[in-house]
Amino acid sequence: MPPRTAVTLPGVLRGLLKTTRPKQWVKNTLVIAAPAAAGRLFSQPALLRLSLVFALFTACAAAVYLINDARDAEADRAHPTKCRRPVAAGQVPVPVAYAVGGVLAVLGPLLAARLTPPLVPALLIAYLGMQLAYCVVLKHVLVVDLVVVTTGFLMRAMIGGVALGIPLSRWFLITTGFGALFMVSAKRYSEAVQMAGKAGVTRALLTEYTTGYLRFVWQLAAGVAVLAYCLWALEGRDGPAAGLLPWRQLSMVAFILAILRYAVFADRGTAGEPEEVVLRDRALALIGLVWLAMYGLAVAHW
Repeated sequence: MPPRTAVTLPGVLRGLLKTTRPKQWVKNTLVIAAPAAAGRLFSQPALLRLSLVFALFTACAAAVYLINDARDAEADRAHPTKCRRPVAAGQVPVPVAYAVGGVLAVLGPLLAARLTPPLVPALLIAYLGMQLAYCVVLKHVLVVDLVVVTTGFLMRAMIGGVALGIPLSRWFLITTGFGALFMVSAKRYSEAVQMAGKAGVTRALLTEYTTGYLRFVWQLAAGVAVLAYCLWALEGRDGPAAGLLPWRQLSMVAFILAILRYAVFADRGTAGEPEEVVLRDRALALIGLVWLAMYGLAVAHW
């Protein structure tokens, strides 16, 4: 355990920022998924509202991280790596973490209620309630922990469409939901593989899952996500405004390649952090860019 850090105002502010996990904010860019798929992303009102929704969702996620770290401070101090977290290390006092987390948890939905359609604050409140329940008890319940984390990703993808009043396609929801389950279960599988036979497992629940079960889950989720995406792409009717090529249908190739490429890391047990997998592997990043380009051309009817 490292020595406790002296409490200073600059140190507390830096610690609070670090506790909100800035690297994880990239997940909140999912708020643009539905508007982008519907071709309603590039207008000033849409961009302003989506920027607001992104900030509000980030504030709510930050509140959960702060409360979680404050609640787990004692346990984290006994952990070989978590003891370096600002709250566990004493850089941020536990009451301060609780207070700032509580303020963000209240402020996010209140601002959403004043500035966005009614379903947006409802989704934020549901997200907060679900994630706080996860921190307290649900992260210790088999299968439910996977569902809760997956639902958090799905809520991010839904909230952008809800904010702009965009009807959400059933195939969009199925693809997003099972795509998220694929990454979540692949991450759990990777953690289980890396922690096998080691003392002090990061997540106690990992000792209750078998690697065979987690492999089954990510393989099932990948298959359903691919099937749903293909049905979604084939269902699209381009009509008289169709572009030069059937880009929506062609994007299935890039989507399937991306799933297959990501599955390589899942199979190796090295898919612990999805954002790092995508940024580290140039081939996967390139496939992702090709997919984005194809889908963008489909939306633009080029």
